[in-house]
Amino acid sequence: MKYQVDSPKADEFICHSEIVDTLAYASEQVKDLSLVQAIIDKAALGKGLSHREAAVLLECRDPEITVRIYAIAREIKQRIYGNRIVMFAPLYLSNYCINGCVYCPYHAKNKTIPRKRLSQEEIAREVIALQDMGHKRLALEAGEHPTQSPIDYILESIRTIYSIKHKNGAIRRVNVNIAATTVENYRKLHEAGIGTYILFQETYHRANYEALHPTGPKSDYAYHTEAMDRAMEGGIDDVGLGVLFGLNTYKYDFVGMLMHAEHLEARFGVGPHTVSVPRICPADGVDTSQFSNAIDDDTFAHIVAVLRIALPYAGMIVSTRESQRSRERVLELGVSQISGGSRTSVGGYTQQEDPEHSSAQFELSDTRTLDEIVAWLMKLGYIPSFCTACYREGRTGDRFMALAKSGQIANICAANALMTLHEYLEDYASDETRSYAPELIKQELRYIPSERIRQRTLDNIKAIKGGKRDFRF
Repeated sequence: MKYQVDSPKADEFICHSEIVDTLAYASEQVKDLSLVQAIIDKAALGKGLSHREAAVLLECRDPEITVRIYAIAREIKQRIYGNRIVMFAPLYLSNYCINGCVYCPYHAKNKTIPRKRLSQEEIAREVIALQDMGHKRLALEAGEHPTQSPIDYILESIRTIYSIKHKNGAIRRVNVNIAATTVENYRKLHEAGIGTYILFQETYHRANYEALHPTGPKSDYAYHTEAMDRAMEGGIDDVGLGVLFGLNTYKYDFVGMLMHAEHLEARFGVGPHTVSVPRICPADGVDTSQFSNAIDDDTFAHIVAVLRIALPYAGMIVSTRESQRSRERVLELGVSQISGGSRTSVGGYTQQEDPEHSSAQFELSDTRTLDEIVAWLMKLGYIPSFCTACYREGRTGDRFMALAKSGQIANICAANALMTLHEYLEDYASDETRSYAPELIKQELRYIPSERIRQRTLDNIKAIKGGKRDFRF
């Protein structure tokens, strides 16, 4: 196959020979220190890198150069995202699945995991529990099953989630992570008002992909890999990419994910809204020792730093798969979104499960409550953000990217982050968590460039303290 970045065919925009050639190029060119320095100089401009340029920096593990790479990643993260960290939680609707994915406990042959599907009444109870924590943004998750989680069930569930208003709580945006589907179904999701459509590729190596997905609809590599194109055609212009590091060699999947981002930019004029970087971890019926490509913490940090440099305007997500220590390390290198208080079992926010018969998709490494995570972030100097304004104001796709690239995002997002944090502090935070806020927020206000927006933010914060809610720019 010939590499064609704007082709609609998976084997042409994720071209195996191009990835192999890129990895060989990186292995050889990393020895050319003048070239490496030129790439680093380009990276420092904050405009992104090609997949070949990024592959060279990924290959480079020289300690002095790594220090420079990490410094640039920090500078880019601070310039675009400031101290904001967006908060979300997953909501698992169903773990019925007809796929045979060997790394996932939902696989059809697993007879030990309890199978569950939430009714709309149970979804409402889960949503109330999440609202009572303080969450405003959810990532909806479901296994692939034609009768247990068809598109109509997903759409009904979205309507239920948006309809629940408990005390001062509301889920203001539902992102959706469900199986690859048709343009028509993506159009229905768009019309239902979803935020970002998220789909992990797992691995871009076709042969390994097919071995890891031996049965079920997900075994169709091309259909799965081309899903984001269909989502864009269906009107969804915020999409989220991801691979599961450890299923395949990390360098191959790193390059594949960047090529996918370049493809979306070339074909639709806008790259991914987010990229996720999960690592393989223990789960029911899954022995992680079988995956020889698992990566260590230093490699994981290096991947995050180079991704931040290569895709400066894409949000980067790390879930509770990662430990507190690991998340703390990568927050400064590029991560801009994290989950908190998460449960990866169906009904996990309202139902106690027998650990011996868990319906969880994977084990959590960070089991702290949302309040504990909010306090931790503030102690580190971050502003936990519960903002969903851009979705609701139509700032998605190329409109969001224009704001990010122009620097105007600093005005809008900083203000919205502070206002939504104040909602959290007023309605849900513990006294200890509130105690970390005043000085941090006072300092953060100084980073809003516009005097007008800064003053309106202060006025709105006073109104929030007086009982009003849901201000946004």
